[in-house]
Amino acid sequence: MRESGAAVGMEIEYWVVNAAGELCAGEEIVASHDRISHEFVAPMIEFETPPSDDLDRVKRDLKEVLETALDAAHRKNKRLVPLGTPLVTETMPAISERGQLLEQLYGEGLEYAKHCAGTHVHFDKRAVTDQLNLLTALDPMLAMVASSPYYDGQRLAHSSRAYVYRYETGKEFSRYRDLWAYADSMNEWNARLDAAYEELRALSGERGVSRAAFERHVEPENAVLTPVRLRLGSPTVEWRAPDTALPSQLLSLLGDVSGTVDLLSDRSLSIADDVGIGEGNITIPTFSNLRDLTREAITEGRTPAVEAYLDALEIDSTRYIPISEEISDPDRIDHERARELRLEYAGRLREDVASL
Repeated sequence: MRESGAAVGMEIEYWVVNAAGELCAGEEIVASHDRISHEFVAPMIEFETPPSDDLDRVKRDLKEVLETALDAAHRKNKRLVPLGTPLVTETMPAISERGQLLEQLYGEGLEYAKHCAGTHVHFDKRAVTDQLNLLTALDPMLAMVASSPYYDGQRLAHSSRAYVYRYETGKEFSRYRDLWAYADSMNEWNARLDAAYEELRALSGERGVSRAAFERHVEPENAVLTPVRLRLGSPTVEWRAPDTALPSQLLSLLGDVSGTVDLLSDRSLSIADDVGIGEGNITIPTFSNLRDLTREAITEGRTPAVEAYLDALEIDSTRYIPISEEISDPDRIDHERARELRLEYAGRLREDVASL
């Protein structure tokens, strides 16, 4: 892998299952490494790589933390599963104070988030407005690593995780989960963020959350869980569009996306119909056209239109074989089949880590 112009880091969420493929807690795995942490439901844990401008270093760091996790899991006869959803609905109460607050705030709408495992890529801030807009325009890349066509046992979309996370939360909450329009400036982006935060704070009061509890657990930067967002504490621009997937797939994605973002160092960004990369310019589509393409990528996957779009941005989609394309089961599956698939891809994950 090559060097990246800016430091990048990854956060990858995987499910924990037992030898029967049933979701279970992973405390022993979290305790095995300081770059493994709990998510807000017990069967999901997160793996982190430190920021680096050397993508080979990112790969080594990811391999090291996953090998440690797999060894810890093996000792307890547990597995890690690289699927965007657990395929069927499971009962998963929140395990943190913040998670419990979100349960009270979102109600049933939080069930979708509890069943979604994704990948987050952090980019050091450079030309921040251009980074936000270009990463927004790269949203259709999520089709390259879509890893679960099933939600609640039903074949729903190429990326069922992205579909339910963005489209099934209801009008009241969609602005906190769906793709935001391009930003004209940092001031305009921050004004949008502040407005979303204030609306969420008001809504939390209507749902019985105290102002003190809300402000203790929710800040403007984490009030929205959109596919692209700013992190002030890091400080980074965070791209949250993709599903979780096999490590090798996510590292390929990281190379392609960071390579495109690096081009901003000597190119300007513009919005027009003739999408492409020139000697001094990157042209991305209108947001309306992008939204149509993104929905196609989420629901149908690597269609000719999605592949042509990525080709215009000099990304070779033929290098990817998403897990969602491999799972050829019927339109509905039961819990038994879901457990079998989890174990199958847990095995694939172990093989993939060994081959990095």
